[in-house]
Amino acid sequence: MKTYEINTTQFIDKPIDVVFDFFSKPENLERITPKNLSFEILTPTPIKMEKGALIDYTIKIIVVPIHWRTFISDYDPPFKFVDQQVKGPYAFWHHTHTFKEVEGGVEIKDNVKYAIPMGLLGRFIHAIYIKNDLKKIFAHRKIVIKDVFSD
Repeated sequence: MKTYEINTTQFIDKPIDVVFDFFSKPENLERITPKNLSFEILTPTPIKMEKGALIDYTIKIIVVPIHWRTFISDYDPPFKFVDQQVKGPYAFWHHTHTFKEVEGGVEIKDNVKYAIPMGLLGRFIHAIYIKNDLKKIFAHRKIVIKDVFSD
């Protein structure tokens, strides 16, 4: 299984507790996800973010609705949490969110390791569509996150 990786870093000039609080609320995922994905949380809210939490939601890929379930496998407030796909569009999805106090604010890092199902066909679809779509999604997130904390 071919594994891919995405790494992003963003600086926010707010206290770590404020930044982590925003990210520790799964309800905010809808706010930072591009509208074209039609993101919707299925798990009743408010969701208590903690190690072992399961979060169900749907997204649309092109026009196909996909049920996605993630598991919070690590939760260390206000420094880190990890969500892993239990069910969804990927053969493997492991997303580590880290938050580090730096001079003047917080450095947010996302590290996503993922794999695409369907063997060679999946690799081809990744090359022509998925890779670029994920880049757009994370670029969108950066813009929205900047706006959220720009007050």
